[in-house]
Amino acid sequence: MSLDNLADAFYDELRDVLSAERQLIKALPKMVKKASSEELRKAFESHLEETIQQEQRVEEAFADTGKAARAKTCEAMKGLLKEAEEMMNEQADANVLDAVMIACAQKVEHYEIATYGTLCTWAEKLVYNKALKLLKQNIDEEETADKKLTKIAREINQKAMD
Repeated sequence: MSLDNLADAFYDELRDVLSAERQLIKALPKMVKKASSEELRKAFESHLEETIQQEQRVEEAFADTGKAARAKTCEAMKGLLKEAEEMMNEQADANVLDAVMIACAQKVEHYEIATYGTLCTWAEKLVYNKALKLLKQNIDEEETADKKLTKIAREINQKAMD
């Protein structure tokens, strides 16, 4: 695919984030199972439900492009999730593992926040109003999830220190 204009770049990035959300949908159940903190487990379960909705919103956002909702492998998410999986397979104290999973999850959230921020800016410039509305919902949820993880981390990190 050639990137001749901003609309091409938007479509390409939308395909990438669709893949990212799909990869995350597959990874979150593993994190739910590994979490020892009930609060963290519930946060991961809640974010899985949100991620399913986010994937659907991304699919709907393609309507403004006039092109099919086709994912392209998001190598960045693939790498972030590979790192998280490797960390989850380490022998670790339960609290330390929870702290590490929060760190991995926040890396994912920050990547998604950056991606959705770019997409929202481009959607606004391209006057993709439907896409903008949908993608703003996604970025808002990602920012909320990140804040929730930070709050949970305060307690988990203290337990991991003990």
